[in-house]
Amino acid sequence: MTDIILICGVDEAGRGPLAGPVSAAAVILDAANPIAGLADSKKLSELQRDQLAPVIRECALAWAVAYASVEEIDRLNILQATLLAMRRAVLTLHIRPQQVLVDGLYCPQTGIPSQAIVKGDSKVAAISAASILAKTARDALMLELHEQYPQYGFAGHKGYPTAAHLAALREHGVSAVHRRSFRPVRELLRPQA
Repeated sequence: MTDIILICGVDEAGRGPLAGPVSAAAVILDAANPIAGLADSKKLSELQRDQLAPVIRECALAWAVAYASVEEIDRLNILQATLLAMRRAVLTLHIRPQQVLVDGLYCPQTGIPSQAIVKGDSKVAAISAASILAKTARDALMLELHEQYPQYGFAGHKGYPTAAHLAALREHGVSAVHRRSFRPVRELLRPQA
């Protein structure tokens, strides 16, 4: 009998927004309990993601969601902050995986054999599951931030640089949850000549 290798899928959400943290999720799926409908979170509707997230949390052998804060994003840069959030998610798992498969080009330093897979969220079920948890957790957090800062419309755009968000930034200025290192925000902070 061959030993089952515990594979952890890792993905992030929120690299592109101008506000809020970046989130990452790590998921070890149960091969004996497959989940129907897993796909790259960007290819699913919000309703589909919201329906799948609790199923993933219930059926997975282990899962974790972690964040890197706006301050960490501004201090480190978005790539390093994303890798930090991914590392936190993997190291928070209550089961240690034997292999980490990460969506994209880069792997966080976890001390566990890791492999980056381009478009992994559409090729590996555990990465798809991680993409769904990272996205739904971050969206929920942005709804909380919307309660604190309703003038920016986070409930609608989740911090992404939409025309409405950019207009709100120009009108209301930069909030505590905006990423000061991102150009549209940085330019608003620059003293006007």
